[in-house]
Amino acid sequence: MEHPARMRCCSDLLPMPDHPLWFRLLLDETRRRLLEESIPRTRRCLGLLSDAELWHRPNANSNSAGNLILHLCGNARQWIVSTLGGEPDLRRRQAEFDERGPVPRGELEALLSRLDTDLRRTLDVLTPEQVLARHSVQVFEESGMAILIHVVEHFSYHVGQLTYLTKALKDLDTGYYAGQPLETPGA
Repeated sequence: MEHPARMRCCSDLLPMPDHPLWFRLLLDETRRRLLEESIPRTRRCLGLLSDAELWHRPNANSNSAGNLILHLCGNARQWIVSTLGGEPDLRRRQAEFDERGPVPRGELEALLSRLDTDLRRTLDVLTPEQVLARHSVQVFEESGMAILIHVVEHFSYHVGQLTYLTKALKDLDTGYYAGQPLETPGA
């Protein structure tokens, strides 16, 4: 059985009485994975790394933590805030990887904060019709549902890289699950 603090049900959802259950559950899980897990974990790594560590590249074919943060903000903003939310798409994807830093830490923190705010605002007004509709994003044609799933998995993938870089550079536990019992009693 899942730990009670982590259990979710329809009563945890934002009020959307006219929307179908599948839609409310999809948005609730998107919010949980992006806003309660991925963005806070990104902030945690950002706070643990020094400016030099933030822009350290293990080799020429790897990205720095700073590049990953720029990329995550660019991707989620383009796919959800711009494509589903109708905001202008100003993304310059290659620049996210070309940056060698140091971009000031405060600027990266501000990018994450704006992304968090804009994702919340966009998800709060999203409709089932938008989620079922097809949208053009980057060079792809995707449903709104595919866009939400893509951003959640893409963010999680890169947060894993960011976490690994942080652990490798700092030799520490990031504490994501500190104080949470993760073992099944009696197992």
